[in-house]
Amino acid sequence: MNIGKLYKLSSQELLTEVNYQIHNETDSGWWGELTLIDYIRISDSDGYIIELADKRHGRCRLKKRVNRAVSGVPPRYVYHFTGTSTFQVPPDDVPEG
Repeated sequence: MNIGKLYKLSSQELLTEVNYQIHNETDSGWWGELTLIDYIRISDSDGYIIELADKRHGRCRLKKRVNRAVSGVPPRYVYHFTGTSTFQVPPDDVPEG
Protein backbone atom coordinates (compact mmCIF):
# COMPACT_ATOMS: atom_id res chain seq x y z
CA MET A 1 0.00 0.00 0.00
CA ASN A 2 1.07 3.55 -0.74
CA ILE A 3 0.27 6.69 1.24
CA GLY A 4 -1.51 9.56 -0.50
CA LYS A 5 -3.85 12.42 0.34
CA LEU A 6 -7.57 12.88 -0.18
CA TYR A 7 -9.08 16.32 -0.85
CA LYS A 8 -12.69 17.42 -1.20
CA LEU A 9 -13.22 18.47 -4.83
CA SER A 10 -15.54 21.42 -4.15
CA SER A 11 -13.25 23.21 -1.68
CA GLN A 12 -9.90 21.47 -2.31
CA GLU A 13 -9.74 21.03 1.47
CA LEU A 14 -7.40 18.28 2.71
CA LEU A 15 -9.57 15.64 4.38
CA THR A 16 -7.08 12.96 5.38
CA GLU A 17 -4.18 10.83 4.30
CA VAL A 18 -5.06 7.48 2.73
CA ASN A 19 -3.51 4.08 2.19
CA TYR A 20 -4.20 3.22 -1.44
CA GLN A 21 -3.50 0.70 -4.13
CA ILE A 22 -4.16 1.32 -7.81
CA HIS A 23 -5.44 -1.84 -9.49
CA ASN A 24 -5.68 -0.54 -13.05
CA GLU A 25 -4.32 2.53 -14.80
CA THR A 26 -4.82 2.96 -18.55
CA ASP A 27 -5.26 5.84 -21.00
CA SER A 28 -9.02 5.49 -20.65
CA GLY A 29 -9.23 5.43 -16.83
CA TRP A 30 -7.95 4.23 -13.48
CA TRP A 31 -9.32 2.65 -10.32
CA GLY A 32 -8.23 1.11 -7.05
CA GLU A 33 -8.97 0.76 -3.35
CA LEU A 34 -8.13 2.89 -0.35
CA THR A 35 -8.60 3.15 3.39
CA LEU A 36 -8.71 6.42 5.31
CA ILE A 37 -5.96 6.94 7.88
CA ASP A 38 -8.19 9.19 10.02
CA TYR A 39 -11.75 8.25 10.92
CA ILE A 40 -13.98 10.67 9.01
CA ARG A 41 -17.30 10.31 7.25
CA ILE A 42 -17.15 10.15 3.47
CA SER A 43 -20.14 10.65 1.19
CA ASP A 44 -20.50 8.50 -1.93
CA SER A 45 -22.18 11.44 -3.70
CA ASP A 46 -19.26 13.90 -3.34
CA GLY A 47 -16.31 14.34 -5.67
CA TYR A 48 -12.74 14.01 -4.42
CA ILE A 49 -9.15 14.56 -5.52
CA ILE A 50 -6.61 11.88 -4.71
CA GLU A 51 -2.94 12.81 -4.59
CA LEU A 52 -0.64 9.84 -5.05
CA ALA A 53 2.73 9.27 -3.40
CA ASP A 54 4.46 10.48 -6.60
CA LYS A 55 2.48 13.78 -6.39
CA ARG A 56 0.26 13.05 -9.41
CA HIS A 57 -3.37 13.84 -8.70
CA GLY A 58 -6.77 13.34 -10.28
CA ARG A 59 -10.48 13.67 -9.62
CA CYS A 60 -12.27 10.56 -8.42
CA ARG A 61 -15.43 9.13 -6.92
CA LEU A 62 -15.48 6.87 -3.86
CA LYS A 63 -17.81 4.01 -3.01
CA LYS A 64 -17.72 2.12 0.29
CA ARG A 65 -17.08 -1.60 -0.22
CA VAL A 66 -19.89 -3.47 1.50
CA ASN A 67 -18.74 -5.94 4.17
CA ARG A 68 -15.09 -4.86 3.84
CA ALA A 69 -13.63 -3.20 6.89
CA VAL A 70 -10.17 -3.04 8.44
CA SER A 71 -10.21 -4.10 12.09
CA GLY A 72 -10.25 -1.29 14.61
CA VAL A 73 -12.58 0.77 16.74
CA PRO A 74 -14.28 2.47 15.03
CA PRO A 75 -13.91 0.33 11.89
CA ARG A 76 -12.17 1.77 8.86
CA TYR A 77 -13.87 0.87 5.64
CA VAL A 78 -12.31 -0.02 2.33
CA TYR A 79 -13.39 2.32 -0.48
CA HIS A 80 -13.31 1.66 -4.20
CA PHE A 81 -12.18 4.75 -6.13
CA THR A 82 -12.70 5.43 -9.82
CA GLY A 83 -10.90 8.17 -11.73
CA THR A 84 -13.03 10.83 -13.39
CA SER A 85 -10.07 12.62 -14.99
CA THR A 86 -6.56 11.82 -16.15
CA PHE A 87 -3.76 12.12 -13.63
CA GLN A 88 -2.13 15.55 -13.55
CA VAL A 89 1.55 16.14 -12.80
CA PRO A 90 2.38 19.10 -10.53
CA PRO A 91 3.89 22.03 -12.53
CA ASP A 92 7.20 21.72 -10.62
CA ASP A 93 7.64 18.15 -11.90
CA VAL A 94 7.00 18.81 -15.61
CA PRO A 95 10.22 18.21 -17.59
CA GLU A 96 11.40 21.12 -19.71
CA GLY A 97 11.81 20.94 -23.47
